[in-house]
Amino acid sequence: MQINLYEQLANELGGHIAERVFAPGDRLPSIRHLAQQKRLSISTVLQALRLMEDRGLIEARPQAGYYVRHRARMLAVMTDTEHLKEPAFVGINNLLMRVLKANETPGVVQLGSAWPPDELLPIKRIQKGVSAVARRDPALLGKVSCYEINEPAFVRQVVRRALDWGKLDPAEIVSTSSCTEAISLCLRAVAKPGDTIAIESATYFVLLQLIESLGMKALEIPTHPTTGPSIDALELAFNAGLVQACLFIPNANNPLGCIMPEENKKRLAALLSHHGIPLIEDDVYGDLCFTHERPWPVKAYDTTGHVLLCSSFSKAVSPASRVGYVVAGRWAQEVALLKMVSSGSTSTFFQAVLADFLTGSSYEIQVRKMRRALAQRIARMSDAVAASFPHECSISEPQGGFVLWVQMPPQVDALALHGRAVGQGVAFMPGQLFSASGKYGNYLRLNCGNAWSPEVEGAVARLGALVRSEADSPSSLPRPVF
Repeated sequence: MQINLYEQLANELGGHIAERVFAPGDRLPSIRHLAQQKRLSISTVLQALRLMEDRGLIEARPQAGYYVRHRARMLAVMTDTEHLKEPAFVGINNLLMRVLKANETPGVVQLGSAWPPDELLPIKRIQKGVSAVARRDPALLGKVSCYEINEPAFVRQVVRRALDWGKLDPAEIVSTSSCTEAISLCLRAVAKPGDTIAIESATYFVLLQLIESLGMKALEIPTHPTTGPSIDALELAFNAGLVQACLFIPNANNPLGCIMPEENKKRLAALLSHHGIPLIEDDVYGDLCFTHERPWPVKAYDTTGHVLLCSSFSKAVSPASRVGYVVAGRWAQEVALLKMVSSGSTSTFFQAVLADFLTGSSYEIQVRKMRRALAQRIARMSDAVAASFPHECSISEPQGGFVLWVQMPPQVDALALHGRAVGQGVAFMPGQLFSASGKYGNYLRLNCGNAWSPEVEGAVARLGALVRSEADSPSSLPRPVF
């Protein structure tokens, strides 16, 4: 992937900020100085600075230039990730149900579940699309097939959108009722109860739910907060015969927000092929990454069909449409059969509506709008956490998506904190839910998708005060045993 000059400059300056060459509050060199120093045009430098603004690294001050934003300390390498643990059966379902139920308490500010905010979704455009498709092809409103899973127009758009990084075989594509269903079908196709699935640590709790519900085990792979899972550790697991399949989120991991570097993706694809091990790739946040160009999936480097690419348009277009897909590689027939016997065909009507939306430029405009808004909201939430939480806290630096991962002082128990926070009108997701073994007891995940408001600001301030109180109290409640 070729990187433009302005993105090269943005990455260089971002590296200086990460290394504290430019500390929070420092003024960056002037636009004219950067242009002369780097031998670039004024417009190129401006593009770089605007990209850094979108990433939440700097802010413009009228008549004063660009300054590094004040941020909390960034996460170091996650704790307890130097060594591989034994594969373990997952047991989070009951705990997760209790947390989700508590988060739905009336009057609670929702910083828990990571759903895209309504005001950023193209609801009116989808509404017009529903009407247009219903007038153009009313038969779709009643169409149900025992054999045809896919709406051809939808498949064409999935193939077209992948042309930047590869050529997909339409025969490998299976439409599903969500990205979650796609992942579940893939797990059932490539593994059986008792098999071990390699996962990132931390990882999205729904993936752990699926592994648990299928009677499989999870092996947590050491994961860096900015570059993703350790390929060296994964190779050790492969060589030891510990793993039957992998389930990763290489682009904008949930909850870390990290993106696996392209070299790591290439190496991973080669390892999968060499060992004959499948990767189920959750790419649902790929279009919402803050990089200048959309990062490629691991599937782009797959030459043997060992990567099963899963995604949907729920995060950027319409969660209610319930349309996802999987590019299932060598397991296409198995996934299609499992889809038919599990839930039948996905709504051909809503596949057609999404195809209509994807045909023109509407989708590209939509994702650009969302990327910019979400990057700014993450930056705002990061600033609020830095201001309200104890100084010892560290936070992630998401490269996509709309969640923030916060490491609290070690004596703070996220589950005990959650109960107190709901009592004060704030919902979040405790860190224990993002690990198969109950790690990350002093972590929490915050949803940053909400528009900034006094209500949200007050909720973060209350949560920060609770964290401070817990951090100052050595007699915190004991952590639950998993």
